[in-house]
Order: sequence, then C-alpha cells, then structure tokens
Amino acid sequence: MGLPGRRWASGNQGAEGPLRGVLQLLLLLLCPGACGAAGLGNSEAPTIYLWKTGPWGRCMGEDCGPGGIQTRAVWCAHVEGWTTLHTNCKQAGRPHNQQNCFKVCDWHKELYDWKLGPWNQCQPVISKSLEKPLECTKGEEGIQVREVTCIQKDKDVPAEDIICEYFEPKPLLEQACLIPCQQDCIVSEFSAWSECSKTCGSGLQHRTRHVVAPPQFGGSGCPNLTEFQVCQSSPCDAEESLYSLQVGSWSSCSMPHPRLARQAGRRRKNKEREKERGKGVKDPEARELIKKKRTRNRQNRQENKYWDIQIGYQTREVMCINKTGKAADLSFCQQEILPITFQSCVVTKECQVSEWSEWSPCSKTCHNIASPTGTRVRTRTVKQLPIGSEHDCPELEEQEPCVSQGDGVALCATYGWRATEWTECRVDPLLSQQDRRRGNQTVLCGGGVQAREVYCVQTNENLLSHLRTHKSKEESKIQSATKSSAAPYLSITFEITTSKPVDSKLCTGPVPNTTQLCHIPCPIECEVSSWSAWGPCTYENCNDQQGKKGFKLRKRHIINEPTGGYGGTGNCPHLLEAIPCEEPSCYDWKAVRLGDCEPDNDRECGPGTQVQEVVCINSDGEEVDRQLCRDAIFPIPVACDAPCPKDCVLSAWSTWSSCSHTCSGKMTEGKQIRARSILAYAGDEGGVRCPNSSALQEVRSCNEHPCTVYHWQTGPWGQCIEDTSVSSFNTTTTWNGEASCSVGMQTRKVICVRVNVGQVGPKKCPENLRPETVRPCLLPCRKDCIVSPYSDWTSCPSSCKKGDSGVRKQSRHRVIIQLPANGGRDCTDPLYEEKACEASQVCQSYRWKTHKWRRCQLVPWSVQQDIPGVQEGCGPGRQARAITCRKQDGGQASIHECLRYAGPVPALTQACQIPCQDDCQFTSWSKFSSCNGDCGAVRTRKRTIVGKSKKKEKCKNPQLYPLIETQYCPCDSHILQPVGNWSDCILPEGKVDVLMGMKVQGDVKECGQGYRYQAMACYDQNGRLVETSRCNSHGYIEEACIIPCPSDCKLSEWSNWSRCSKSCGSGVKVRSKWLREKPYNGGRPCPKLDHVNQAQVYEVVPCHSDCNQYIWVSEPWSVCKVTFVNMQENCGEGVQTRKVRCMQNTPDGPSEHVEDYFCDPEEMPLGSQECKLPCPEDCVISEWGPWTRCVLPCNQSNFRQRSADPIRQPADEGRACPNAIEKEPCNLNKNCYHYDYNVTDWSTCQLSEKAVCGNGIKTRMLDCVRSDGKSVDLKHCEELGLEKNWQMNSSCVVECPVNCQLSDWSPWSECSQTCGLTGKMVRRRTVTQPFQGDGRPCPSMMEQTKSCPVKPCYRWQYGQWSPCQVQEAQCGEGTRTRNISCVVSDGSAEDYGKVVDEEFCADTELIIDGNKNIIMEETCTQPCPGDCYLKDWSSWSLCQLTCVNGEDLGFGGIQVRSRAVIIQELENQHLCPEQMLETKPCDDGHCYEYKWMASAWKGSSRTVWCQRSDGVNVTGGCLVVSQPDADRSCNPPCSQPHSYCSETKTCHCEEGYTEVMSSNSTLEQCTLIPVVVIPTVEEKRGDVKTSRAVHPTQPSSNAAGRGRTWFLQPFGPDGRLKTWVYGVAAGAFVLLIFVVSMIYLACKKPKKPQRRQNNRLKPLTLAYDGDADM
Repeated sequence: MGLPGRRWASGNQGAEGPLRGVLQLLLLLLCPGACGAAGLGNSEAPTIYLWKTGPWGRCMGEDCGPGGIQTRAVWCAHVEGWTTLHTNCKQAGRPHNQQNCFKVCDWHKELYDWKLGPWNQCQPVISKSLEKPLECTKGEEGIQVREVTCIQKDKDVPAEDIICEYFEPKPLLEQACLIPCQQDCIVSEFSAWSECSKTCGSGLQHRTRHVVAPPQFGGSGCPNLTEFQVCQSSPCDAEESLYSLQVGSWSSCSMPHPRLARQAGRRRKNKEREKERGKGVKDPEARELIKKKRTRNRQNRQENKYWDIQIGYQTREVMCINKTGKAADLSFCQQEILPITFQSCVVTKECQVSEWSEWSPCSKTCHNIASPTGTRVRTRTVKQLPIGSEHDCPELEEQEPCVSQGDGVALCATYGWRATEWTECRVDPLLSQQDRRRGNQTVLCGGGVQAREVYCVQTNENLLSHLRTHKSKEESKIQSATKSSAAPYLSITFEITTSKPVDSKLCTGPVPNTTQLCHIPCPIECEVSSWSAWGPCTYENCNDQQGKKGFKLRKRHIINEPTGGYGGTGNCPHLLEAIPCEEPSCYDWKAVRLGDCEPDNDRECGPGTQVQEVVCINSDGEEVDRQLCRDAIFPIPVACDAPCPKDCVLSAWSTWSSCSHTCSGKMTEGKQIRARSILAYAGDEGGVRCPNSSALQEVRSCNEHPCTVYHWQTGPWGQCIEDTSVSSFNTTTTWNGEASCSVGMQTRKVICVRVNVGQVGPKKCPENLRPETVRPCLLPCRKDCIVSPYSDWTSCPSSCKKGDSGVRKQSRHRVIIQLPANGGRDCTDPLYEEKACEASQVCQSYRWKTHKWRRCQLVPWSVQQDIPGVQEGCGPGRQARAITCRKQDGGQASIHECLRYAGPVPALTQACQIPCQDDCQFTSWSKFSSCNGDCGAVRTRKRTIVGKSKKKEKCKNPQLYPLIETQYCPCDSHILQPVGNWSDCILPEGKVDVLMGMKVQGDVKECGQGYRYQAMACYDQNGRLVETSRCNSHGYIEEACIIPCPSDCKLSEWSNWSRCSKSCGSGVKVRSKWLREKPYNGGRPCPKLDHVNQAQVYEVVPCHSDCNQYIWVSEPWSVCKVTFVNMQENCGEGVQTRKVRCMQNTPDGPSEHVEDYFCDPEEMPLGSQECKLPCPEDCVISEWGPWTRCVLPCNQSNFRQRSADPIRQPADEGRACPNAIEKEPCNLNKNCYHYDYNVTDWSTCQLSEKAVCGNGIKTRMLDCVRSDGKSVDLKHCEELGLEKNWQMNSSCVVECPVNCQLSDWSPWSECSQTCGLTGKMVRRRTVTQPFQGDGRPCPSMMEQTKSCPVKPCYRWQYGQWSPCQVQEAQCGEGTRTRNISCVVSDGSAEDYGKVVDEEFCADTELIIDGNKNIIMEETCTQPCPGDCYLKDWSSWSLCQLTCVNGEDLGFGGIQVRSRAVIIQELENQHLCPEQMLETKPCDDGHCYEYKWMASAWKGSSRTVWCQRSDGVNVTGGCLVVSQPDADRSCNPPCSQPHSYCSETKTCHCEEGYTEVMSSNSTLEQCTLIPVVVIPTVEEKRGDVKTSRAVHPTQPSSNAAGRGRTWFLQPFGPDGRLKTWVYGVAAGAFVLLIFVVSMIYLACKKPKKPQRRQNNRLKPLTLAYDGDADM
C-alpha cells in the first residue's frame, strides 16, 4: 500500500526543519556576525527570521485508508520568539503545511495490530549496581527493552504507529526486571564404587555423580563428576593382552560408481540369459504371464514414487589398537575371522513437500461484533516421503485468523431465547405434605406457580411468513364457517413473531425462568346484614293497588359484594322474605308522641283525652307527605284521667314490650305487654280509688300473621351463550375492563320457596320483587393453538463409526407457543417428527498393501572382492519392496489416505541373505500350536532344514540350530476384587411425574430405596489386570441403600377462633396451631413459633363487637313501699324496686333473656331506689325525665338538667308542688364525656381459606372511645360528625412456600479415564427454581459419582537396551537392541505394568512415550581397554524453578542431565574428554530449598551434609557460611575420670558427678554427689538411701511408683556454693518467723468481746455503705 515509504519521507522532512532551526539559532547566539555566515556556509547575511511549524492535525478524508490529508500551522517568527510576516522568512525554505496521510476507520482494527518483539536480556541499572550488598538475597534490579511496531497483519509489513494508536495505546517499550543471585552448580551424592576394572592384577574402580541443578546467572561451574581409585585383585596367571581389535563407524551410504554398476548389470543379464536358455521358454502363455507381471511391476514402481528407495553400500575401518590408544599392525591382533567391513544400506532421503497452496476463503462469511474473526487454511502435499531420516515431514496444513471484508458482507445470525405462554396457575405444588387440600385442586386459590418452555431461535430473520400463511388459513376457515353458521365464534389471530427452534447451544445468554409465581383470585363470598324487622302489611305494588292481599316484608342488604373468583359461586342468598297478609296499605299514620291529658269541659281535673301527634310513613317506615295518608284511618284521641286532689295517681303507660313471637300459628301467638304503677294513693275522703293490680297491666296481640314465610330463590348463572341478536357487536371491545370478542346471555332459574317446606307456586311470592332471570355477559376471545414452525432436521452423522449398524434417524420438533382456550382449536398437530437418514456413506477404511520383496541386493563385488574369504554372489544384503494404498474393498486410494488412517507405514527394506555354499538354510518358523491342555501345558513351533543343508553335519546340531521351540500356555485362573469407594446412592431410573413442566412438590421420586455400586477388577494368576468378563462379572457389585425422604414440619389444624376479647368495640380474636412433628431430612421448615414454648403458632386478628348486641332491659318501678308506715295516711318515704334483665337485641327489639355477663356491668340500671309516696293531699309529680345533654366540651360552668311535670295538684292543706327541675354541673368522665375515633393496629395478612399464599388483606378496626378510655357504640362519634380518614383495609402479600425445584439428572459423563481403576463418571443436576419462604430447601447433593467399569490399560513399552555388541571385535562402534512388548497396568503411577501377549495391544496404536518413531536398534560405542570415555547420559533432573523464599521469580523451569568421564588406565588421563552438561526448559517446575543436615554426635565428630527439600542429598546449594561444625574436639582433651567433651567444646562431668574447676576455668576433677530418695506412699516408711548418681538430663530409670529422686548439687563448677542455696536458706528463715507469729496470735486471748462482735459486723456495715439506695 506504499505506507512505509511515505512514512519515512514525511518523518525525515518533519525532523529536518526543527533541527536546522535549532542549529541556526545556536550559531547566531554563539558567534554573531560573520562567524554565523561562515558557520552556515552562506555568503549572505545571517537571517533572524525562522519558519515555525505546529503539530500535524487529524487525518481528514472521505475514504478510509491512504487517501487522507492532514494539515498543520506554519508561521514566520523572530529568533527571539515573536511572530512576524511570512515575507520576512525565505519562501524557498517554507515547510509544507499539508501532507497525505492514512485515515483510520473502525474496520482497520482487524487489519492492523501492534507487533511485540521479545524482551532483551536484563541489564543492570548503573546507579544500583554501584551499591551491591555483601550477601545476595533476591537479586539485582535491572531493566530490559523490546521493539514495538505497528504492522499490517496479513502482509506482516510495518505501518505508521498512528494507525495502531487509534485503537490501542502503544505498549511499553521497557520494563523493570530482576537479575537473580548467582546459582552454583549442584550435584548429587556419589554412587557406590564400581567393580574393579580388571579381574586380576592392578585395576581401577570408580564412582560417579550427576548434575542436579546447572550453574546459572554467573554461578560457579560443576565439580568433577567422577572419582577413581586403584584396586588390587589376585595376580594374573597369563600375560595381559596389549592389543584389541577395533571397528570404526560405518561410512555414509553411497551408490556404486555408474561404470561398476553397468558391469555388474551386464554380468547379471548374461547369467539370466543363460538361465533362460536353459529353461527354453517358448510357450506363448508363459510369455503373456511374464508380460503381465512386468506391467504390474511397472505400475507398482509408479505408485511407489513417494519413496525413492536406493540401496547402496557402506564401509568401515578395522584397526588393531594398543593399550595406550595407538594403532598397530593387524597382525598384532591375533584373530581368525576379522569383522566384516562392508554392508548394504539404504540411501537417506529427506521429506520433500510442495509449495503452499493459496489461502482458502475465510470461514467467517458474515460479520459478527462478538466474534469477528474466522480462519482460513492453506495446504501442501508430500512429494517424497522420508527414508532413513530422523526428521518427519513438516506440517501439511496451516491456519490463521481472518476477517470477512467488503460491502456485501451480511451480519451473522444472532440467537436468543424465546418462551411459550405460561401455563395455567396451579396452587397444589405449594401444598405441604400434610395439607388435606392436596386431593381437591379445584377449590384452591391464591398464590401458585406456573411454568413455560424456553427455546432458542434466530433473532434477526424475517419470520412473519409462517404466521401470514397461518392467518390466511384461519381467515378462510372463518369465512367458510360464517356461511354455514348464523352465529359463529369470533376469534382473534395473534401476530406473534415466531421463529423455528434451533439448537439450544447456539443461545449463549442466561436462560429465562421456566417457572414463576402467579395468583389465582380467591372468591369473595357474599356477606349480608341481619334481617330487618317485619314491615307493615303493604301492597305488592303501591302504584297498582289491587285486591285485599298484601305482604309483610323484611329485608337485609349486601355488606360485601361477591366476586366469582376461582372456585367461588358469586351468588348471594335471598335478600327479601315475604308473609302474605290481609288489608294492606301502602301508607299509614305513625304516632310519634302522646300529648298531655286535657280534662273535659275545661275542668282542672277529671276525665279527659290525649291527642296523639302523628306523621305519615310509607311501608319502609320513611316519613312522607301527609296527603298520602288521606285514605288511612287517623288515630283517635286516647281517653285519660287528670287526677284531682286526693285521687289515686297512676304513672304513664310504659312502651309496649317486643313481640313474644315473630308470627302466630296454632301453638304460638305473639303478645306484647305494657304496665304502669301507682304514684300516690287516694285519700280516705272522696278521692278516686286506685285500681286493682290487674288493671295496672295491658296485653295485646302482635305478629298475628301466620308463620308462612316465602322468598324467591335463585339458581347459579348458566354458561354464557352467544346472543344472536347482537352478533354485529365489534370483534374486540372491552366489557368491565376485560377484552371480549362477543356479548352473550346468561340465564338462571328463579323459584318461589316457602321456608322449611320447599318450592311453591310463584303467586305466593311478590311478583314485582322477582329477581332477573337473564343478564348479558361477555364471551372471552377464543384462543387457538399456535405452534412454532418446525426446526430444521437434525443432521445425520457425517462420519461413520465402525460396527455401528443401527438405523440412523434425524428429527425435528416444534413448540406450542399459545395454548388453546375458550373453545379455540386444540393442538392436534404432531410436535415431533423423525425419519430415517438417507443411506449413509460406507465406512471407508484403508490399508497398506505390501508387494513382493525385490531381489536381495549385495554390496558390489568390486568393493568386496579384495577381502579374503568372501564369495561372490552370496552373503548379506538388503532388499526393498513396493507398498501401495488400498481401500478395504481392494480399490486403489491416495497414499495420503493411508498416511492418515492406515497406521504406520510397513517396512520398505529389510536385511536379506543370499546363502553361500557353507551356510545352513531353514524354512520359516511355523505358528505356535494351540493350547488345549490345562494350566501348565506347552505349545510348540517348528522349522525344517532345506536344500543342501540337510547333508551338512553342523546344520544338524540342535544346540546351534534348533528345529523346535516350546512355550508355556497361559493359565486361565482369575480372581475378582472390589476396587475404589462405593458410589453415591443412586435411585433406579424411572420416569418422574411432571406436572405442567414442574415436579409436584413432595411427590417426586427423590428418595427411597436405591443402589450403590462398587467397581470390580479381575486379575489372572500372575496378578495382571484382565477384562471383568473373564471373571463372569458385569463390572460392579451393588448394594441396596436408602435415601431418606424429606419430612416437612407438621402442625395441627387451626383451632376455632376465640371469642372477641371485647364485648363492645374493637378487640382481638385468636386461633393457634400446635407443633406435631419437627422437619427432618431437609423437609419444609416450621414457621416462626411462639417464643415461650416453641411449640405453637398464633394468628391474631382484630374483631368488632356491636355495643348494642346485648342490652339491659328494665321493667317499670314498683309501687313505693313506705318503710315508716303511717297507716292513716299511706304515705311517706320508702323503697321501690324493678326487674333488670340482660337481653339479646334484635331488629324487632329485645328478644331473649341471656346471662348477665353478656351485658356491660357498668351500664346496668339500678334495681332499687329510695322513693317518697305522696300523701293524698300532697302534690304529685311525674317521674323524672331524661337528663339534657351537656354542651361540649365538658366544663363545670355548663350544666345539665332534668324535669318532672305535676300530675295532681295539692289540696288546700297539702304540700305544694316542688320545683320540678334538677341541675348538675357537667363533670368530665362523670356525667359528661368526650368522644374520639381510635384505629387499631393492622392485623396479620389474612388469606382466603382456600389459599396457601399470595395476595391477602390486612384489616384494622375503627373504634369510638370515650374520654375515660371505654369503647362505646360508633354512633356516639358519628353523631359528633368527627372526621374518619383512615383506610380500614390494605392489600398485602404472604410469601409463597416454593419448594426447591431441580432439573433432571444429566446423563452420566464420559469416564474420566479411558482405562484403569480410578475412572469416575459424574452426573449433575441444577436448581431450576430456588426455594422461597418456608419452602423445602435445596438438597446438598447436586452431583453424583460412580466408578467406571474397570478396563485394563494396554500400552507398548520398550525393554532394556542390550549391552553394546561389537561383532567379531573387542571394541569400536557396535549396535545395541531392545524389544517392545505389550504391557498391562491399572492406570496408576505406582503400577509399572506387567508384560502380556502382543495380541492384547492389537488395537493400541504403536506409540511409546508419545513418539510414533519406534527405535529398536541404535549404534553404540564399546570402549577399548585403556580408553577414557564418557558414560551414558544421566536421566533428566526434576524441573526446578528460580525462587526466593518459596516464590517463583518467573524465569521458568530448567532441567539438566550430564555425562561423567570413566578412566580405565591412569596413563591415558590426558586423552580423556570433558564431562558434558545439557539443559532444557521445562514446565510444571517446583521451588526447592536447600538446608544443612547433621547426624547425632559420635564422640567428637558427626556427619554434616546438604539436603534438598524433597529429601535428596546434594553437594552445593547450601550457604557455606552457615555450615554446622562436624568436629567438636576439646583442647586440651578431657582426660579426668567421668568427664566428657560437650557441644560447646568444654569438658563436663557425667551424671551424678559435680565439676571441680581450677582457677583458669578448666576441669580439675569430677566428684560423686549424694542422692536424696523421697519415698512414696506405698512404701509406708521413709528412709534415706545413698546410691550412685546418674546424668540429670537423662530420664529416670526407676520403676513407676517406687519414688522420685532429686539430685542436689549445691556446688558450682568452681567449687563454690551456688546462688540458689542462699535463696533457700533465706526463704526458710522467713517461713520460720511466720509460723511462730501465727502460733502466738492463735494462742492469745482477746480482751474485749464487744470489739470482736463489732468487728464481726463491720463487713456487713461496709456492704450497706456501698449501696446508695440502701
């Protein structure tokens, strides 16, 4: 593209301008004037104006690549820096302000990249290297650099850095590095001494060692790896031979000279002609056969063009060598047969390959941002395969990354997950094990779970064609249905963008959830109020008053509207009941109040009338216009008596009691009672007397209607049926907020029912109140089944497998995207199809075909004719053969097919022998006979003598030429042994019940009886592993096992709700569950239990009790019973009583008497009171009226009052009427109260009885609370009009107990080992739904393992190399051979394998140690006696890293091997080669540490050595400065008796002796010290014995329990008393004084007992003083 040239051009120009300007400026400043002119080489005056340039701007242009343009600013400036006009600068030297450039675009990122060169060697930092520490601990800091260039990747040519910098900053050019400390060579220990080099006389023996770690980073070299010493054997009987026959190495293989070859060819042809003349071939058929054979041979030669086999010859030299290594005449080496000096050979040919082909197109034919690169390939072919070469052919295929380019490159297909519709919501998977609702799924509601299927699709293709076809088909079906039916179903076709499923592996993103929580609305059952009181007899229709028949009605209303949720009825009970009655009226007068008694004729007392105050009401009790009651009978005035003075005074009638029965029948009759009492008795003279007691009570009939109650009963609404009258309704609309496709009609049955009897005729019920029997309804949209298109057919297997004869099939599938609903078309089409694959390709296998061996080719006679004893035309040679590639059916195939599939190439040449006259000739060995006998039988193979060899005696010698060979037959004795651990407990494979894609919680077969398995290995009698079938085993033993099933927490059922804690207002009610059984084996946990007893679960909800549910009912007061009786007057003070009962309140009034505790005791009216019975002439007033209400707020300045009216005026002499008004102040919480609303706390979340979890309602109650804290009826607050803005209900959610959902077990994985004992198979499962709430947690076992069936591991293995064999000579170049054998092992590192028959490795590729090149013979060197030679290479050392404190420094691992020098004669030391060292880098290295080790002291010496951290003893590696001492001899020596030399190199005494030291601190003598024996309890006596002392540091040898021995050494080494002796004496003195003082204090008598008492109390006093509260 021309980038490099332009880059250098612009770079030079850009650099030249500023440089020249700087030089000119320096010269002007240094030498102004003429100097400047002379310096610049210009005769003109020096310029003081210079051109200045700014940085190049951004490359601009329309096209990407080299066509861009970039500009920069150019200006003229004075040398002092200020800008001037352009004309002041020389125009000829003006720099360019514009240049071509390379415009970088985003797609260049794939074409250009930084090329990073290797880091060079780490160089020390000069400033740091001057301050080197004395001891190297980690290394020296250094720096290393590298080259970084921007290149065009496909051409590997450099480009401008700015292109690569556009995408990525330029990588660092230098970095810090570390030069490690010098590491010296480390060698192993010496081996044992070898045997003496000579069996007699004086010889040498040696020992060697090898290199463990090479010297690195300037460390010192390796020491000698060999040590030798002279050894003496018995004297030699004969004289030692001084000469040895030595053979040299073979020369390179060469072809004979062409002239010699032609002569040999002529001789060969002459001999063939002579033979043909002798045979006289004249038969035409024979000639035709010869012609065909020659043609076939020519074809084989053409097919063999890949191997250019040339058989030549090679020679070697034979010399006689003196013991000193000098050559001598062959006559000194006395030997009859000399070694052969020539042999046939194959000329080495290297592999030849063709040129590389062109690159293939890029495998990525589309553009994908995520993975933009593909690969492209180029190949080459083999022209000639290698022959006799150590090098294989190079790689024939090469790959590199590539990017598709061009405008027409489309975007690659992208894939994403799609999901089907969610299935219907199910609650039953959430139920616990003990839930009784598990069998009845239809009544459940609330929180549930639902599932769906996910599948992978291509996301960027146009996929509506399938749906359009589907839609057109549906429309045609609808049209045909419309013609045939007048009322078709209307349906909606959903245009869902649907794609055909593809392989799930193509979708890489996270898999969407397949399960989710859902909610089924719970039905809200209808709640109705209690019945109202029976109304008056009224017409069925007041607008149409016909006949004399009417109805008395009672009603109730709906408190909570029902919703027809899942499993709900949605119906309410009847709201109206009717009783037929006579004389109905729609309007009537109602007496509100009775007026005062007005005496007749305007008299002041006596008989009179009371007028009733009335209003007009309708049948519902509502006040209406008085005109409507014009037809009703107006109430007549009531007769009354206004008592005159001294008349009997009666109280007003009480209100009528509630009716005793709600209806009247044969056995029952409704009655009401009212009463009045005597307020004052009459006087003796002329007053009206009081009536009898019977006249004080009145009874009247009530509820005289019969007990025949009727009501309309409705049935459930029927199915919604399409209404043909509204068939033109729009196809899609909304009805009550829901999408609908049509309006239909619903009907229900309505009948008239008599209570407790059954259905009766409809005329018994009021017709105008009959419920509706028909209502409109919506028809939900019909949803047809929608499926995705079929996926592509799965691919048939492209490669064939041997032995696979099963029918191969391919399949495709599709997914249900929308399930049918509301009468839509079902999913009848198949979702899965499969078909047989087309006839798969025949498994083509290839084989090598070997042709006949060609004629044995000898070394040319011209080469061997001068050697004595050689016969022409016989002897050893080499022969070649052709090999071709064939298909299994025999057809020809390319040689490359066999190279790939047919295994190793058969041998192309082999050694051959043309027998000479003296040679013995035999047939080939036959096959071994079969083994038919028992264990220990033998099998044989044979050969026979052929030709003239039968007559030769030496050929008949069975020792030299055996004709039969025997071999023991293998024994078939096998032992079966278990290996490895038991597998996990595995349940038998069975189909798990799956519910709508989810396993049913608690019912899944995840537990129960399973089996665990242990692998079995079969061994033969030699301990070799064989197939388990030999032991008649299927490979496992199995044992039953149990996976315990999880048991959920078990609670009792809910108890009944308790009564409301308050009889008036808001309280709480409680129910509970008891713990029956705790969870185990991973069952559902228990909910939070009660903190007290941990065994109970409570549920507390607020409740409300009607304050008027139970009321006190009091009868009228009795007559005042005078206690101080004035019999004449019958008046005075007394007591009156009344009955007070607690009764249940109903809409019809108080009905039943109940226990008193139901009513509020504080509200109970008085049952007795003091009273005054007026005398006959006194004034009589009525009973007190009710108190007036206090004005709020309560205040003592406000008053309330009550009044009474005078009923009888006093006589002249009587007591006048008192003031009939009472007042009292309004006292708060006594007779005046404030009222306020109070809101309770929220209840717990309440669910429907049919729900487990999900959406619920929490409630709270509104209470009216009196100022004294008592709850009262809500009407008290309502009357005050107080605000109530609280929300009484709120939605809430109870978390669903979702059990953990697991996927199915995956199939068992492939075995981790192809053979052996340790292979494992694994299967896994994943969590598809984590547990939530109190659901069952996930089990810990997400993975199961199982041992694989045991298979023997067969492999090829080399045998040991044979000793170096030099044929018919003593030394020189020879050969050594080794065999390969088939070995079996159990796959472990400890089992090195046991040899088995090669037939077991028939299916094993011939690879040894990862190398296909099998070497069974190689040249070797046998040293001559006296030679100094190198030993074989040692094995490679362990891989060792360069580390500091156990941390790798990052220099990689290194391995080393070495060759030691072996000396046979001391005189030839100067001829010895140098010892050799070889290293190679390695991976998987380890850090090793080296430390000094020392043995125990033996006398005054010990062994000290260096050891590596893996236990290998080495020389080198440990720091010399920290080497421990190996000798500790004392100077002067310890010569005193019982003394020894210690580790500190000073003399000490043995145990039991103490040192006596001289003045110069040397030991003078060791003296025996006494022994104190402390007896034990068992001995029962104490005596002191003296015995010999032992060393104090050694453990005591006394028997256990016999006592302890203390050795007291009061004297130090200098003979003086030790310091501790003085300390013990001082301590004993202090102890003695303490004991004496204690005895004195204990025996002394106290003088004052009081003080002792006070002292005893003092601590208690102090204790109280310490407490401030006390």
